[in-house]
Amino acid sequence: MPKDHGIGASSKRREDVRFLTGTGNYTDDINARNQAYVHFLRSDVAHGRITNIDTTAASEMPGVVRIFTGADFEGIGSIPCGWQVTDRFGEVMHEPPHPVLAQGKVRHVGDPIAAIVADTLAEARDAAEAIELDIEELPAVVNMKDALKDGAPKVHDDLPGNLCYDWGFVEENRDAVDKAIKEAAHVTTLELVNNRLVANPMEPRVALGEYNRANDESTLYTTSQNPHVIRLLMGAFVLGIPEHKLRVVAPDVGGGFGTKIFHYAEEAFCTFAARQLARPVKWTSTRSEAFMSDAHGRDHVTKIELALDKDNNFVALRTDTLANMGAYLSTFAPSVPTWLHGTLMAGNYKTPLIYVNVKAVFTNTVPVDAYRGAGRPEATYQLERVVDKAARELGVDPIALRRQNFITEFPYQTPVAVEYDTGDYTATMDKLEEIADIAGFAARRKESEAKGRLRGLGVNCYIEACGIAPSNLVGQLGARAGLYESATVRVNATGSISVMTGSHSHGQGHETAFPQVVAEMLGIPEDQIDIVHGDTARVPMGMGTYGSRSLAVGGSAMVRATEKIINKAKKIASHLMEASEADIELKDGQFTVAGTDKSVAWGDVTLAAYVPHNYPLEDIEPGLEETAFYDPSNFTYPSGAYACEVELDPETGRVTVERFSAADDFGNIINPMIVSGQVHGGIAQGVGQALMESCVYDENGQLLSASYMDYAMPRADDVPFYSVDHSCVTPCTHNPLGVKGCGEAGAIGSPPAVINAVVDAMQSGGHDVTHIDMPASPSRVWAAMNG
Repeated sequence: MPKDHGIGASSKRREDVRFLTGTGNYTDDINARNQAYVHFLRSDVAHGRITNIDTTAASEMPGVVRIFTGADFEGIGSIPCGWQVTDRFGEVMHEPPHPVLAQGKVRHVGDPIAAIVADTLAEARDAAEAIELDIEELPAVVNMKDALKDGAPKVHDDLPGNLCYDWGFVEENRDAVDKAIKEAAHVTTLELVNNRLVANPMEPRVALGEYNRANDESTLYTTSQNPHVIRLLMGAFVLGIPEHKLRVVAPDVGGGFGTKIFHYAEEAFCTFAARQLARPVKWTSTRSEAFMSDAHGRDHVTKIELALDKDNNFVALRTDTLANMGAYLSTFAPSVPTWLHGTLMAGNYKTPLIYVNVKAVFTNTVPVDAYRGAGRPEATYQLERVVDKAARELGVDPIALRRQNFITEFPYQTPVAVEYDTGDYTATMDKLEEIADIAGFAARRKESEAKGRLRGLGVNCYIEACGIAPSNLVGQLGARAGLYESATVRVNATGSISVMTGSHSHGQGHETAFPQVVAEMLGIPEDQIDIVHGDTARVPMGMGTYGSRSLAVGGSAMVRATEKIINKAKKIASHLMEASEADIELKDGQFTVAGTDKSVAWGDVTLAAYVPHNYPLEDIEPGLEETAFYDPSNFTYPSGAYACEVELDPETGRVTVERFSAADDFGNIINPMIVSGQVHGGIAQGVGQALMESCVYDENGQLLSASYMDYAMPRADDVPFYSVDHSCVTPCTHNPLGVKGCGEAGAIGSPPAVINAVVDAMQSGGHDVTHIDMPASPSRVWAAMNG
């Protein structure tokens, strides 16, 4: 029987009531008395020198409060990068300044030049048009290979070139990998592109800054996935505001997908301007602004080589990647193509030798940073495409080749630093073959052929490192902050509970899943537990939500805090029942003395905690509130196997996804319904990348895909009904819940499954196509089939 409450139950998401009824409280719903509005004048050229900016006439227009330019931010810190990468020669990366407003030069279309603060947004926009601005346009560099050529235009004049870093991992493996590839029985080589994406969460970014002169305190309301990190970066490194004088609030947030992790210039500006003007200042991004100011994702160009011996065992892997940083370093950008990508190149396979080289490049484009999966989709796409191509070159079954090379013994130390604690890749592949009905594919292909269509089957495996932490490890790898998590469990006198967590919720279902964990431990109803998040004034500290870390790290902090609550409550119960503390048991909300019929209810103990009449205060202080910080010893390693079936119209090149199956191992499951929903959403985003989405610049750095007229995202009829299974469970061994994380898996495993299926479909029609880059749009597919 399925559980109806607690861990393992598909409890309905309690937060959906307010979302579906339009009563959510988003940042744009928050308005302050006498607030002003800001409009940013942004660059319409990709690269240029600001020769003149005259705001005189604009400043005198109706409603204008003040116009800020880069000159107002001289002496103010630049937007910081949160991760420092050291290259393969032992040198730290180049880290150019990132001003809040452009100072002397613009470096991408959308770079903010001036900020007009006015009584109304319309007045701010009108005044922007009156600013006299002269920009000497300079040659732009967009293509990464061109950017690395001698004589290429420099994005940053004070750097020796456009190379941010040249990273090698594991550097001591380099010669051995070269030798193994040279001597291998077979080598498969593939060059591919991981296309640039725009995250496009439903809610655009918003920032509202307030300043209280009476106590010199600033408050920022913002659309953020990690308000504490924004407080740290903006307060300490940009504006110089002490943390106790800066409050950051992230209320309901309508999706993030990584793009709302980062600290943005608009947040710093609104906070700064509110202090300068002693008046609230608000900015709400338009969708057009989002396309040219939100951090983009992916954008890698890679050559990958897989070497096999005469028995088709993998012996070595080598990759060379160019990774686009854009014009500036975003908060976590340097880590994405390096430590979040290179360390996952082993995949599910026991390849003994691996070498990964990444060159990060500055270009005149919007900065690139983490997007759902962040480095792991890029690694999985490279690996699973080259494995599929190898199987076709060798004339062997792609599933059989994968099975032959699976890791089967755990824990497993990979050649790229990380150690997988648990997994069962054979089991997930067995489950995939069952739920995808691989055996029935041949019959379905014949049915498609009868309609004049080509049908293809694509299979792949993935593994990811998530539950992002531990602090001591990521610190060694260049992280400039600890990645622990905190939780405070506050028990009220009547037994209800408030849980303060640093894990922010922006679609994950925390308000439902977290109470399931605490309720299971205490044996009380879930509706007695309230989750508090997103406010640095109410939550002691936190590192936010990204990298599928909420349950593995944030949930574990809750477990530790709740364990402290139980231990203290047992002490109180032992006094109430005049029994030894060691004999007290807690089950179903009742404290009992083992082996007796003595019991006391949860509510009686919690009341006694605040009305201490029955126990000695010298032994137990009043109250029932505990805080815990949790920092795991390792990442978690979800894994799985995915299958996609597509149908292709050879006359038009149009591809439709007919079936999609996913077998995942997420460790222990807290709420199966939420897990399935996360996988569904991730697959949709992966299908979007594979078939539709592409952020495109022209050679002058103009963004050609700057709206939904030119940037295609999947709609409901572009994806099929999914067959999703997460019954293969190998619990994580190093967190108390045994969970692994599920939020990004769908976006990691789906792109290679789709492209493998598209290639299979084309080859089934007799077309000699071994690879097609994403997105596999109708025109691109038709061109590939027709030479």
